[in-house]
Amino acid sequence: MAEAMSCTHSPTDRLNAAARCHATSKRSGFQCQAPAVRGKKVCRMHGARAGAPSGERNGNYRHGGHTNETRTLVAKARLLKVISRKLLQALSD
Repeated sequence: MAEAMSCTHSPTDRLNAAARCHATSKRSGFQCQAPAVRGKKVCRMHGARAGAPSGERNGNYRHGGHTNETRTLVAKARLLKVISRKLLQALSD
């Protein structure tokens, strides 16, 4: 049973059988041909793991005043302000 579960292929066989990167070169127009990251279409050098962490884990984070969460919260507060002013105006008339 243990023999059936063990992998009979060598690491180079698995590397050769891996899906290839879909990124193309600007100069030659050929594909990269490096092995793609599992679950992605491109290799590690062409952005498969791209993107900075969000929030305080990002190295450029300062105070959180300009994050997407803060901007949506401010927009909702402004909308509540407009609605409450219209309600008060309607009640006073």
